[in-house]
Amino acid sequence: MQPSLSYHHGITGFRFQPNPISLLFSHHTNTSPSSSPSSQRALRSHCNSLPQFPSKPTWHLPSNPFPPIPTAKNERLSLAPLHCGISSNSSNANATRSFRDWVELVGESVSTAFPIWVALGCLLGLVKPSSFNWVTPNCTILGITLTMLGMGMTLTFDDLRGALSMPKELLAGFLLQYSVMPLSGYFVSKLLNLPSYYAAGLILVGCCPGGTASNIVTYIARGNVALSVLMTAASTLSAVIMTPFLTAKLAGQYVAVDAAGLLFSTLQVVLLPVLAGAFLNQYFQGLVKFVSPLMPPIAVATVAVLCGNAIAQSSSAILTSGKQVVLAATLLHASGFFFGYILSRMLGIDVASSRTISIEVGMQNSVLGVVLASQHFGNPLTAVPCAVSSVCHSILGSVLAGFWRQTVATQKQD
Repeated sequence: MQPSLSYHHGITGFRFQPNPISLLFSHHTNTSPSSSPSSQRALRSHCNSLPQFPSKPTWHLPSNPFPPIPTAKNERLSLAPLHCGISSNSSNANATRSFRDWVELVGESVSTAFPIWVALGCLLGLVKPSSFNWVTPNCTILGITLTMLGMGMTLTFDDLRGALSMPKELLAGFLLQYSVMPLSGYFVSKLLNLPSYYAAGLILVGCCPGGTASNIVTYIARGNVALSVLMTAASTLSAVIMTPFLTAKLAGQYVAVDAAGLLFSTLQVVLLPVLAGAFLNQYFQGLVKFVSPLMPPIAVATVAVLCGNAIAQSSSAILTSGKQVVLAATLLHASGFFFGYILSRMLGIDVASSRTISIEVGMQNSVLGVVLASQHFGNPLTAVPCAVSSVCHSILGSVLAGFWRQTVATQKQD
């Protein structure tokens, strides 16, 4: 009992001094089992001389910041848990992570230089149109489908449900889509006094729905991709009525729209790939994590090729028309980007959704405009503003995407 009491006295107060137990044990080992009463009195006197436990504990910090090595029992308790592993596996894991980081760095660099790639594609299509002879409609559909699949991989079903729960943003985007752009096309054509065929083409592209490129640009700009996809789907489906109606009112000519073809194209290249990507992200996250660094460069390449191909198909008309059509298309889309963002913010919509609406309003389905102009207008020059439009909105949108990609937009959390 006495050595145990001396031991507790030695620990209390955090006084790092020779262990009383060792002193007692040493003294006891030098004494025979049949110790005399005088020896017992000496031991009791030594124990009484030790510091007594105070009525109120006072804690004394040790003067030595490195306490003595604890006993074997305490040492086992104080050891940190060991992380076991084979060194070769660890090095391979680090190499894999380094390679993935390298791929992500290259993909980020390519995505940030999005305006440069689009401009190079357009310049190549203008100077050497034969460079895009290999681009077929099937290649175009495949590129857009892969891009939309990659965008879907950034979403979950909760994101899509959240976008559906944003009726204010969806309604604002729809109204701005079919008000800002058609009116901008009309007033720009009046301001520049465009010939009737150019004016009709500019108004036509202004009445078209949002294009798939807007989803890609929103994806690169780190906007609200789910909202962008739903806005594109809503404006495209309603284009069956809105595009012919607005074009007839503003351009004076009625344009028939293939409703079944529009619906099928929307399902094929927008909704189904996005839903498939969200499904993969929900249930096959390992696969998504592996391929996701490759998706932004694929999106950039797809837009650059599509823009270059649109320019290549109308290069002679674009060179002939000169600066007037280019200026008109630039003003049209600049108006859409500007008023789409400003009016969204005035309606109290958050920054991330306002950026998405701005991109969705400013970027049109110019390919649809080219097809409609070629099929329903007698003058082939009517399609020229639509082809130039695809270049202008891609360059302006890519500049915005490169700028907004560097900043993080806030989004409301309900």
